[in-house]
Amino acid sequence: MSEIASEVLVRRLADWGVDTVFGLPGDGINGIMEGLRRQSDRIRFVLVHHEEAAAFMATAHAKATGRIGVCLATSGPGGIHLLNGLYDAKLDHMPVLAITGMQETSVLGTGYQQEVHLEQLFADVAEYNLVVDNPAQLPGVVDIAVRTAYARRGVAHLCLPNDVQVAPADEDPYQHVAPARPPATAPIYLSPPGTPRREDLEAAAKVLNGGAKPAILAGAGALHARDEVLAVADALGAPVIKTLPGKAVIPDDSPFAVGGIGLLGTRPGEDLVEDCDTLLMVGTNFPYTKHLPEPGKVAVVQIEADPVRAGLRLPTQVPMVGDAKEGLAALLPLLRRRDDRSHLEKYQDAMRKWREDMAALVSPKRSPIAPQYLIGCVDRAASDDAILTCDSGTIATWAARHWTIRGRREFYLSGNLATMAPGLPYAIAMQLAHPGRQVISFIGDGGFAMLMAEFHTAARLGLPITVVVNNNDSLGQILWEQMVLGYPEHGVRFGLPATDFSAWARSCGAYGRKVTDPADVDEAVRQALAHDGPALVDVDVDPNEPPMPGKVSHDQAIKFAEAFLKGQPHKAAIATTLFKDKISQLGR
Repeated sequence: MSEIASEVLVRRLADWGVDTVFGLPGDGINGIMEGLRRQSDRIRFVLVHHEEAAAFMATAHAKATGRIGVCLATSGPGGIHLLNGLYDAKLDHMPVLAITGMQETSVLGTGYQQEVHLEQLFADVAEYNLVVDNPAQLPGVVDIAVRTAYARRGVAHLCLPNDVQVAPADEDPYQHVAPARPPATAPIYLSPPGTPRREDLEAAAKVLNGGAKPAILAGAGALHARDEVLAVADALGAPVIKTLPGKAVIPDDSPFAVGGIGLLGTRPGEDLVEDCDTLLMVGTNFPYTKHLPEPGKVAVVQIEADPVRAGLRLPTQVPMVGDAKEGLAALLPLLRRRDDRSHLEKYQDAMRKWREDMAALVSPKRSPIAPQYLIGCVDRAASDDAILTCDSGTIATWAARHWTIRGRREFYLSGNLATMAPGLPYAIAMQLAHPGRQVISFIGDGGFAMLMAEFHTAARLGLPITVVVNNNDSLGQILWEQMVLGYPEHGVRFGLPATDFSAWARSCGAYGRKVTDPADVDEAVRQALAHDGPALVDVDVDPNEPPMPGKVSHDQAIKFAEAFLKGQPHKAAIATTLFKDKISQLGR
């Protein structure tokens, strides 16, 4: 059997260490599918129900492993469907390679069926973007695509027309020049040095040593630098704020942790932003500048891997380019240990109060079921090395505040894109990447419904993921955002017939249970986690539970009140829920 170009493509991916490709076949990639079949002993193909899920899975694979994620889609609509997941990779700076098909080169430009020029469509999302029109380009362009995805922490795209896919591997129809042939040895990616310049480290130490009320803001770029973050926090006596994608940087029960920042953050975190005089930003490009210190009010030092992003969000005295782990390790010997711990102790006291307030909301006595109680049950029952994937919406608030990072626990969601629907595909990819770990997807009814077919993918593969659906029968986050704007809610509740996603789980041959009574929540969650295979618990929660900010601004309070005065249709139920929240906190 003669070797075809697609086989060269797939074999070179395997040389790069790619072991999994997520995708959905179509007539625009039949040649690539044949290449995968011939190399099936080296690369596993994971069949999904929707290309968007394939792109989410590739992104999650990159987040879980640090290695490039690969997704595959057919020409035209298949490639179009990849885009949302690819933008998730782009905005969260994950190395992902998208491979798509295209019509035969002889018909391009004739308005052929499904003729979509994906290289033009992908121009914004992809750092490297190429239509391969000669088999001789392979495997060289595969190397360039993979290296670009790693170097620029983003998306690369290779598009192969049908006739190129199945052409003889050594065919070179034009032969104008000799093709560039990479060496046959296994390819490597050489990462740039990660230690900032010595003069920058010394300048940073001078600023940090001179501060009286320091703080650290750590993001996803510091997930691999837990020990270094804690050591620097101890030296400076600095409380540590974590962005939501960086939630797992340090444990939530650390004496330095003050929770998150922004609308999903904690009150101590918000207070610290206003109170600190020195801020060390590590591995974060936090975009919501209104939740950062007032420009010019604090001295800022930043360690950032990308020179473009260094000093982007705030006036920065010392922007340093480097890896978070290596940069902090080099900085630590230059710092003077702060003996005065009063600043740190102030926020330790504030966090004790905050944790008590949050614990009071995790009550089994409230009916309808409080979403805080649901995620609290998940938090108590999950193992210390569990991975939680989360969707966008109010559930991100509950997870941010009630999913406790301890031990080797991890937490993943769509960070900067904040798209709905990745929670379930993320869980599938995480379970494939870490087969020995407990993987839980905490997802809203709106997000689950978008890609619920992928639960069948988990069932077909026998993956022991646990899906917990926080079912408030609405687009909860949008509901509250409308009210904060001062408008009564409109078009955000799904209504009857009520959904029961547990029936879909059972139809897939998996564990499925519907829960409507608070007394059944804890047992249902524990049974699902103990099930040997995919499991789903669909829990009806209080749709009128507001995801209140850690610190409510005066403007937010006014707009909330205006929404009530303008005729908020569920104001009685919302008021009752707010009253129950306050009673729970006062009665602890």
